[in-house]
Amino acid sequence: MPATSLPHNPDAQPFWDGAKQHRLLLKRCTRCAQLHFPPRHLCPACWSDALEWVEASGKGSIYSHTIVRRAPNAEFAAKVPYVLALIALDEGPRLITNIASDDARPLEIGDRVQVYFEEGSDGVTRPQFRRVANAA
Repeated sequence: MPATSLPHNPDAQPFWDGAKQHRLLLKRCTRCAQLHFPPRHLCPACWSDALEWVEASGKGSIYSHTIVRRAPNAEFAAKVPYVLALIALDEGPRLITNIASDDARPLEIGDRVQVYFEEGSDGVTRPQFRRVANAA
C-alpha cells in the first residue's frame, strides 16, 4: 500500500476530503436528525440510508484518555509519549484522536478541546485536538 493511502472505505472518504479542507464532517440522518461517527452507510438510530454530511463545530470535551508510550508505527515514534483521547463532540458523537500540545498532561475528564488539522508525513490530513480554556 502506498504511504499516502488510507484504508479504502467509501463511507469515510468525504470525512477525509473534509479534513484536507480543515473541516470536521459528520454524517446526519435526514430522517431522524441523528448525527453519528464513524461514518457508515445506514443511520445507527433508525437504519435509514437518507444521510448527509454536515460540518461540526470542532468543539468538545475529553470523555476519556490514555498516554501512549510505545509507537504503533514509525511515523509516531518521535511523538511518544502522546495522549490518545475519546472526545465527546458538542454535537453528540464521540471520536478517538490525539490531544496535541506541550501542556497535554495532566488532563482531566471534561477538559474543553478544539479541533485543528495536521498533515502527516504520509500526506494525510488528520483532525487533532488541543485543550482550550474551560468556559464558565
